[in-house]
Amino acid sequence: MTLSSQTQERTAAGGRKVSGILLDIEGTTTPIAFVHEVLFPYARSRIRSFLETHWDSADISADLARLREEHHADTEQGVAPPPLIDGPRAAAIESITEYVHWLIDQDRKSTGLKSLQGKIWEQGYTDGTLKAPLFADVLPALARWRHVGLKIGVFSSGSVLAQKLLFGHTEVGDVTRFIDAYFDTTTGSKMSIDSYRQIASALHLLPSEVLFISDVIGELDAARLAGMNTLLCARPGNPPQPTGNHKVIQSFGEISEIPDI
Repeated sequence: MTLSSQTQERTAAGGRKVSGILLDIEGTTTPIAFVHEVLFPYARSRIRSFLETHWDSADISADLARLREEHHADTEQGVAPPPLIDGPRAAAIESITEYVHWLIDQDRKSTGLKSLQGKIWEQGYTDGTLKAPLFADVLPALARWRHVGLKIGVFSSGSVLAQKLLFGHTEVGDVTRFIDAYFDTTTGSKMSIDSYRQIASALHLLPSEVLFISDVIGELDAARLAGMNTLLCARPGNPPQPTGNHKVIQSFGEISEIPDI
């Protein structure tokens, strides 16, 4: 399928035009190294001081409630997380910090963790400490897709706030003008078929009208089972993935050369 204006009328599998693009972030639009070597350490080193400053904030209280619920589930499942202390403020903050560090080490897709990280990253993006790299082909593709009238969404395990901050503070400037919608784990797991059905509905499209691009086979499998078109993005630094039944691209620039999805 081509996304050029001359051939936009071509149909995707199932006989419907692709009218929307859904993008993963880590390893798809942005190098994995930025997330693991810059963003995660930045948040990790500031969690304790951030909690000390914002402990009484209603937004932080909501994140802490989610973290306590997840900790309870971890304990019930016998995975032995660091204990949480329900006591003096200093001790409670220390125990939450240790649990958050443990979640980061587990690379847990925790809604409470991701929400908390997003709030910490906000300061870094705002003061210019953090700037997100995009692969060189991303901005031209976003502009091209917008030009031909495609809807563009993002689905990431990072919070919606974190997604908006990343695309709003990239090394090539603010690119949020190209993005119509953001989805995180409050929609559901990225491995859940129903998540992709909900996203298509939120975009006011049928799943067959959406093309999902990700570097993770499990996510692509779920999207394909929901009825979406899929492409596996193989970027430098990504761990190798079996292709399964997904076509592989190394650049968004290749999409205009694909005869069909």
